[in-house]
Amino acid sequence: MTDPVDLKTLSVRESEQVEWKENVADTDDVAETLSAFANDWSNLGGGYVVCGAKEEKDEYGFPKIAIVGLSASRIKEVEGKVLAACRDRVSPSIAPLVQELPTEFPDKRVLVFIMPATRTAHLFRRRDGAGKHYVRISRETREARNGILRELLVRKGITEEWDRRPCTTATINDLDLLALRDALQRMNVFHPDRGIDEYLSDERSLSPFVPPLCFREPLTDTFRPRNFAMLLFGRNLQFHIPGAYALFSVYPGIDRSESHAERYELSGTLVDQARRLVELLDMQSYVAFDKTNRASPNAVKYPPQALHEAMINALAHRDYEIAEPTRTTVFSDRIEVLSPGSLPTGVLIDQLRKGQSPAKWRNQSLAWFLNRLQLAQAEGQGIPTILRSMREEGCPPPQFEVSETRVVCLLPAHPRHGLVRERQLL
Repeated sequence: MTDPVDLKTLSVRESEQVEWKENVADTDDVAETLSAFANDWSNLGGGYVVCGAKEEKDEYGFPKIAIVGLSASRIKEVEGKVLAACRDRVSPSIAPLVQELPTEFPDKRVLVFIMPATRTAHLFRRRDGAGKHYVRISRETREARNGILRELLVRKGITEEWDRRPCTTATINDLDLLALRDALQRMNVFHPDRGIDEYLSDERSLSPFVPPLCFREPLTDTFRPRNFAMLLFGRNLQFHIPGAYALFSVYPGIDRSESHAERYELSGTLVDQARRLVELLDMQSYVAFDKTNRASPNAVKYPPQALHEAMINALAHRDYEIAEPTRTTVFSDRIEVLSPGSLPTGVLIDQLRKGQSPAKWRNQSLAWFLNRLQLAQAEGQGIPTILRSMREEGCPPPQFEVSETRVVCLLPAHPRHGLVRERQLL
């Protein structure tokens, strides 16, 4: 038997975990939120929907609960409709616990639905619509779309992480075996006497943390490279993964209104793109000399390490299911590196800006190879490295802009280079 719910305790819980309903105008709203709590996007273990009470602030700004209550007939109606919706229009069905709490009004009670998290992802279909997945983010119940939906399905074990999935349009013939052999040699795991074939099986894995490079289809016995293998070693990569290319643009001014700009479209494997981007970024990392400043006469416009880490982070963390390129844009006063997709689950923007976000890669297998190929830092070290190198060179701190469809890392130039440009314009 579940202990009675304490409304005062609920008032100080995480906002993701409690929904307050003063008046239940639409019981579908309750069922929708319960399905979101069952999906447990915030990993809080579930949540509560409290009907007949509302959350307010007292005179000091602390939360307090205002009890309104529902009549016996209204409680019976709401409970019946919500449980019927959870049974008939949530797939798989959910069965929230229900409690009635007394109030100071003898003819009113508070109705509480308690929904523990489940191990699957639930669809909810409103009476007049199609089924959708819902999640709880902050105080909102919202539809899970794009990257959030994909991540939810991965976390629930319904869908494998994208980089581990087989590339269904490719076969072993679409892998560049010379590029693969070169990478294996750089990682010191290639044995010439064994050849390359054993690495193309569905059993040979280079680490307990990554799957084999290839997947064998059960019915056809066709070997297909996994997505991370295609990114690293694939021929004609952009045919199989349309968004897997990079754009590098250079504008002479501070915005895109300048009539003349350089533009490079970089295809090939991710390793090829990374090497070319390093070359292009290093051209932006030049020195301004000030003979009057004896303490630091040389000021690099951008520390190379910060540029490299921002670029590799964008390639490694991006969402490759979005058919958009990774973009690096150079202006006279800054460089912007755009990575398609939202932040990985569990990474908060405030923590990211401070370099305190938890170690988390979106594409774990891809990141493992990039690290072993010495193109990427170990997990969780990229952003702190950017912050430190910018600070040590006297550059302003990097800025991060985040939305559901992109993450932008903005690296400001050293202030001395801004003065140089101003003098050139005089």
